[in-house]
Parts: sequence; structure tokens; C-alpha cells
Amino acid sequence: MQEAECKCNAGYIPLPDTGFFSRLVLDYIGQSPSLRPFYEFQPDLEGMQQAIEQRKKYPVDRHSLVNALKEQYSNSAQMPAVERNIRLLQDENTFTICTAHQPNLATGYAYFIYKIMHAIVLAAHLGKQFPSYNFVPVYYIGSEDDDIEELGFFRYNDHSFRWRTPQTGAVGSMRTEELTNLFQDFFRILGPTNEHTEYLKELLTNAYLRHNTISEATRYLVHTLMGKYGIVVIDPQDKILKKAFTQIATQELCSPEAHRLVQETNRQLQAGYSTQAFVRPINFFYLDGGIRQRIEMQEDTWKVVGTGISWTGEQLRQTVNEHPEYFSPNVILRGLYQESILPNVAFIGGGSELAYWMQLKSVFEHYKVFYPTLVLRQSVQFISAYQQDIINKLHFSDRDIFLPAEQLVKDRISQLSQNDLKADGEWHTIVQALQSIRAKAARVDKSLERSVEAALKKMQYQVEIVEKKIYKAEKRNLSTEIDRIYKMKAMLFPGNHSLQERYYTFMQEYAHMGDRYFECLEKTILPFGDQFLIINN
Repeated sequence: MQEAECKCNAGYIPLPDTGFFSRLVLDYIGQSPSLRPFYEFQPDLEGMQQAIEQRKKYPVDRHSLVNALKEQYSNSAQMPAVERNIRLLQDENTFTICTAHQPNLATGYAYFIYKIMHAIVLAAHLGKQFPSYNFVPVYYIGSEDDDIEELGFFRYNDHSFRWRTPQTGAVGSMRTEELTNLFQDFFRILGPTNEHTEYLKELLTNAYLRHNTISEATRYLVHTLMGKYGIVVIDPQDKILKKAFTQIATQELCSPEAHRLVQETNRQLQAGYSTQAFVRPINFFYLDGGIRQRIEMQEDTWKVVGTGISWTGEQLRQTVNEHPEYFSPNVILRGLYQESILPNVAFIGGGSELAYWMQLKSVFEHYKVFYPTLVLRQSVQFISAYQQDIINKLHFSDRDIFLPAEQLVKDRISQLSQNDLKADGEWHTIVQALQSIRAKAARVDKSLERSVEAALKKMQYQVEIVEKKIYKAEKRNLSTEIDRIYKMKAMLFPGNHSLQERYYTFMQEYAHMGDRYFECLEKTILPFGDQFLIINN
């Protein structure tokens, strides 16, 4: 394991050794030629330098961007690093490093934080490598997502919390007053009792019970926890920002091209990979109040599914021009919108996000929008002192913990057992004896060979059964050691063998570490996230 200089005792292992990443992701970080047609720049310093030079040819409306951000931050506490970065966005030599995620309740999963910290780390790294430019980390809130089942859920220890609300539409616009009871229930089990958990109670109370909407609460949460690092939070559900996307939105609604382009890319990708995102003839939702419904085109009329809203072509153009905020791009066009409003050079995403971005390059080319460098977000596993003690007693390496439990058990039994658990020698003797019998039988009657072969197969089956029984008996003899392996796997990979980062929120570690949690991440996250980070807490 490659060691990192950090008081958290962090290290890295290659992603393929974890068994948690798709072939597409591994081929991408391994720079496989088969994927090269589907993205623009390599995720390394040379690729970033090329991206910076190319990005200059794709200007954005920086004035509108800064005005929108100032308005969005008008009620936020002052944070010098954030204010500086917003001002810097007016400079043509300033570029953004963007990551995007929906406004999950209480952040939802730990990788929400890892994405944002990765953007912070990469922006700082590029600032050192290319000192003539400025790089601003940006968290793009997926505020227009309407999947409350996914976004209204989080876990802490063995407890699950789900927001059941009658509200519909974009989750970012949902009102927060219903959340009082949910957070009171959460605070009752939040532990251990210390300054960190008391701070979390105060933080979540201020975020969700003293802000009107989920988007406002999410901005407060990110701003308070990571604002000192300069992270700029942008809510795309903004009329000023949507105005910059009006021309493309009108073209794509009235004369759709994305459907054809993505389908063609899918045909090429599917020669070796699975595609992630589903493309529709129209890739916009209508968004207003509690409504977020698909738009469909039927002959010369555009209709909002499940409503009485419809337009002719001319009416649609007029509505887009007057109310661009009513039109919400889906997963196929969301990145196009993002890159139209931000001077972005890199997008940080998980494996699924990178997979669907691979489907979109031709859409960006068609609309002459910059296609950024794609950077795989850093994956992280925290290991407590107690967990590390178990790992040490088992004499496992960091790579070992990712192996299947049964393989670890089998290997451990082989190491510890003082008994010969296989019958290889005995079986060899049996085979030799039966071969001698077969030769004798064949001299009497050639057809008897088949009888001896059948007896051999039957005996082989019986020997295998006996070997399994011997193995199970030895497994029982070593039950303390075996139970320790299963316990270790359950702690490190909760639920149904999930990565920790996809199961718990950041609070699982913050409750014990406080702000040292963010300090460790800042020091140990790799700029290009191409190895798995393990932090011993």
C-alpha cells in the first residue's frame, strides 16, 4: 500500500483490487483505446492543460453568473474564501471545477461530501500547477430532481430515517417545516454525546428548521461545513441562469437532436459497455410549483404529461423566452446546461455519472458547448481503531479486506489448520487401484471398462462430500477466527456488502472526528481520484 503523509494514517490501493468498479470505469482510468472516442481530454495534468486552452474558445456570461450567485448568497453568512471565488469568476482567467449532486436530506451518503472535497482538492492542485489561472470549486445542486424516495432518506448506525411528505415536484423547492419531528427523532439516537454530535444537532437545526426550502438548507450545510475551502454552491433553478440556456433549450425542444445523437453513440458504446442514461425524443421536464412532468411532442403540439398544458411551436418559443425557469433539462441535457453557464474545465463524478457523460459527447459537439475533462471522484473508506485492531489480528492487508468473505475464510482456514483437509493423496491411491481393476476387467470383457469408470465417478463424488464435511468441521473448530472475519466484513461493508460511502452519511465519522474529518480528506484525496483511499481514524 502506498502511504500518504497524514496524521490520519491514510493510504491507497488500485481500484481494480476492490472489485467495486465497472469495466467502463476501469478502462477509463486505464486509458483503454476502446473508450477514447467517447470523451475529449485525459484526466491528468496534460489533459487539463489542453482543456484550459480549449475552454477559452467557449465564453460564458460571467456577469450574469456572478449576479445570480450574489443573489443566491444574499442571505448566507460571510465566508471570505467563497466571496473571493465569486469575485474571481468575473475574470476571464478563472475556471471552475464542478461536481454535481442532488440535495439529499442530511447529505444522504458520505460520497456527497467526498465529491465536494475532491473538487476543492483538484482546484487547489491546478492552482499550483497553473499559477497564471484561477480555479474555483463549484457544487452544482441537482435541485430540480423530483425523486423524494431517494433524496429524503439517510442512515445513522443501525437507524434509517425517511421523509414522507405529500409535497411533489422539484425536491430543492420543497418546504422544510415538516421535518421537525424527523430531526427530533434523529437527535435522540445521535451519539456518542460529545462536542461533535452537539454541533451536528445545531448544524442540522439551523439548516433544515430555519431555512424555507431544501435547496436553501443544502446550501447552508455545504457553506457552513466547507465554505472555508472556497466551495461555491450554485442552484441551477434560477431564471437568470436559465436565460443563458434559452437558445439551446428552444432548439432542442422545437427541433430535437439529442435523441438521434445519443442513440447513435449508444450503438457504438454498447459494442463493449452498458449504457447508463435513457434518452427520450424530448429531454425536458416542465417545472412549476409542485409540477415536474415530462414534455412530449405530438405532431405539431407539445404537451406536458398528466396536465392540460400544451403549446403550439410559436407558443412554446415564446414561453421558453419569457419563462426559461419552467424548463428543466433531464439527465441527457443537464450537463449541457451546466457547461453553458459555468466556465468549467473539469467535471467530477462517480462511475455512473462518467458512464452517462460518455453518451453525450456528440450532443455537446452539435450545440458547440464545451465538453470538460471527466474526473472520477475519489472513493474513500474510513477504518476505525477498533476495526483496524480486528484486521491486524487477522493479519489482513488493505487489499485483503475487499476480497469475498468466503475466500478470506477459506484462506484463513488453510493458514491455521494443522490438519490435512484434502484427500488428494488418498484419492490418487484410489484412482491407481481402480485403473488396475479396469485393466483386469477389460482383459475379460472390454465393456466392463464403463462400469469401472462409473464407479470411479461415483467414488469421486463421495470423496468430495467427505472433504466438504472435513472442511466444515475444521471451520467449526476455528469458529472464533471465522466469526471475526464475518464481523470485520459486516462492519466495513454494511448492508448487502455495500461500500461504506454509499451506505452512511458523513456524520458517521464526523461524530468521532469533528472538523478533522474534512482536514484528513483535504490532505489525502488524490487530484485525479484514480486509486481507492483508505483512512485509518
